[in-house]
Amino acid sequence: MAGSLPPLVEPAAELTKDEVARYSRHLIIPDVGVDGQKRLKNAKVLVVGAGGLGSPALLYLAAAGVGTLGVVDFDVVDESNLQRQVIHGQSDIGKPKAVSAKESVAEINPFVTVNLHTEQLTSDNALEIFRDYDLILDGTDNFATRYLVNDAAVLLGKPYVWGSIFRFEGQVSVFWEDAPNGQGLNYRDLYPEPPPPGMVPSCAEGGVLGVLCASIGSIMVTEAIKLLTGIGEPLLGRLMVYDALEMTYRTVRIRKDPETKPIEGLIDYDAFCGVVSDDAQQAAAGHTITPRELKEKFDRGENFALIDVREPHEYEIVSIPGAVLIPKDRILSGEALAELPQDRPIVLHCKSGGRSAEALAALHKAGFADAVHVGGGVLGWARDIDPSLPTY
Repeated sequence: MAGSLPPLVEPAAELTKDEVARYSRHLIIPDVGVDGQKRLKNAKVLVVGAGGLGSPALLYLAAAGVGTLGVVDFDVVDESNLQRQVIHGQSDIGKPKAVSAKESVAEINPFVTVNLHTEQLTSDNALEIFRDYDLILDGTDNFATRYLVNDAAVLLGKPYVWGSIFRFEGQVSVFWEDAPNGQGLNYRDLYPEPPPPGMVPSCAEGGVLGVLCASIGSIMVTEAIKLLTGIGEPLLGRLMVYDALEMTYRTVRIRKDPETKPIEGLIDYDAFCGVVSDDAQQAAAGHTITPRELKEKFDRGENFALIDVREPHEYEIVSIPGAVLIPKDRILSGEALAELPQDRPIVLHCKSGGRSAEALAALHKAGFADAVHVGGGVLGWARDIDPSLPTY
């Protein structure tokens, strides 16, 4: 077990009369008290992502009295976000998420200073952005950014709280390579290498139960408060796994991976994580059509097979008229190859183009050399051809 760690920050000089009134329920907890609240007031915490996990994290960090919050997010609020990203509302649709988050924080606690970082986090700016903060919270949903956050935190000696959600399951841990108790770990000790491209679907592909964000986000903030004030036992060296369907919390010990190489600098994380496999990139090169080109094929009356490689529950939400559903995994395993027509060209599509590119590579290897896929997928079709269709 990690045991208690020293507080991350020094206490602020004082609490005002209004702050004492606001934080009174903290102040009467002996383990927090005036000293702990002053430390929260003096703390600077950066939240990477104002989405599913960033939403409850920012709201509760603000409510707890963390004096300075940073928000890293370059996205804008979309209607599909509102099922789980509770820091945003209906009137925020189309607004930058960072701006919407700042406005919500101001409603929660006007004593909190909010710094906005509305650019995409990259290897070029991560160290500069992280440098001024005591603690990082990473609530992003892609592996490239997770490894970037980890490596930047390691290089700067910063602790960070990591959370992840998918469907009905969430995970949380604390990583701090330079932890003063000598039990420092980083994300690469848990996941030395990213999964193969396409192996782990994102929340946009696989979905997430909205309330799961609150469950995991609140645990992340709890860990942040413990680190900032020096109370309790943080999740350093432990991975907490939450299963909402079984309603179980379990912790798994994480140990230093002796094979982990020292982090000496930031790299190209998209290339490292291979967002799309090399085979898929090669297959898509010269074999990608746009939604408009697909529409032109229909208009000309061409004889081709349109194959939707998404999952059945996605097909029920929305589909391109005339598409036949054959999920990607059945194509990759070879099981569905016999169902594909040999006498006419094949056009594949998925939600946005990634999965269909993977399936396209498999078809090319199986001898369907003329097969193509639709860049942008059904979302592109709904955007460019038939806006009456729902998107997800």
